[in-house]
Amino acid sequence: MQLIDNRYYIQNVDVLSLCEQFGTPLYVYDAEKMQSQVETLQNAFASVKMKIKYACKALNNISVLKLFKHYGTGLDTVSIQEVHLGLKAGFEPQEIIFTPNCVSFEEIQEAVSLGVVINIDNISILEQFGHIYGSSVPCCIRFNPHILAGGNHKISTGHIDSKFGISVLQSRHLLRVIKTYNIRVTGLHMHTGSDIVDADVFLQGANILFDLAPDFPDLEFMDFGSGFKVAYKEGDITTDIEDLGKKLSTAFQKFCRNYGKELELWFEPGKFLVSEAGVLLVKTNVIKTTPATVFVGVNSGLNHLIRPMMYDAYHEIVNVSNPFAPQRVYTVVGYICETDTFGWDRKLNEVRENDILAIKNAGAYGFTMSSQYNARTRPAEVLIFEGEPYLIRKAETLDDILKNQVEINFEQIVQNLQEI
Repeated sequence: MQLIDNRYYIQNVDVLSLCEQFGTPLYVYDAEKMQSQVETLQNAFASVKMKIKYACKALNNISVLKLFKHYGTGLDTVSIQEVHLGLKAGFEPQEIIFTPNCVSFEEIQEAVSLGVVINIDNISILEQFGHIYGSSVPCCIRFNPHILAGGNHKISTGHIDSKFGISVLQSRHLLRVIKTYNIRVTGLHMHTGSDIVDADVFLQGANILFDLAPDFPDLEFMDFGSGFKVAYKEGDITTDIEDLGKKLSTAFQKFCRNYGKELELWFEPGKFLVSEAGVLLVKTNVIKTTPATVFVGVNSGLNHLIRPMMYDAYHEIVNVSNPFAPQRVYTVVGYICETDTFGWDRKLNEVRENDILAIKNAGAYGFTMSSQYNARTRPAEVLIFEGEPYLIRKAETLDDILKNQVEINFEQIVQNLQEI
């Protein structure tokens, strides 16, 4: 989103005109930014056989999935429903990796029948997998390296108390299971969570997989997950992708020489690809002054963007209607009947009722974590592609809230009972 003269634009599309055309609240995504993030990764790892598997839990609108297919990525999925979305979007089964946790074995069997890459993070599930499939269906093993990546504890997945992955401390038990059932392991996987800022910490996890690899003679790829940190405000620390690319590529090439085979290097970025590409546009309903605070109340809430309340996540907020007015301090809140805050004590250009505010970094885990709480409907989604806005999801109506509900006629039930 760029300020040109006195108007904000996404690519060459005026933000306020989008609100007039599609209404608010409104999610808007910039395809150009998504493409540039893909290219940043590709360029950083140009010296190795690197494949991107877009983590679609971040933003799973089918048009966005088709866009990443257009950009040449594969797909990372965590539910059988995401697998079906990926297939419907045009991905080939072998381009999709399925990494569930705590699901029934029937869900894994369905994924096997669909032909996607199976990633297993539980020894119990691996035993069931080996009992049924033996060496006939290859799989990947997800390890927990016991490394803290940083960031909010709720998004860190590589520590010893995490439910994700098979502990590296269980590797001997794991190998016995693999040998007993003659399981063919073609990939090793780790994912430490979000907010990786130090390439050397990431390399610690990579070296753990490198040390484990000699016990797996049939490897075709190593999957290092993701967790690349993006900027949420000016001056924010981010993952140095170029530095990581140089260090990890060098280490990976050395590993492949020692292993005796050139493997593929996979990543599963979600937030990195879509976070900065998305904004949530909201309208100011009220300005409410209390003895302690000036609140800006908007026509959205934690039902549309839960990250600030769930993770204490910081999202920059911009007044796109009044960009050159003097700044005042506001707390921006939503319309949900809960403590529902987008930003505390923010310096914003003076906000008036009906002004449009843009909440940035809303591309990842915004709409996909949204709900109909308080019987509020979910907003429309728009994708800006090649300088043109395209509606990729209609705004919900009350009919969408009611469509799967079944009304009971209690009077008729009581009457029927009385007649018996």
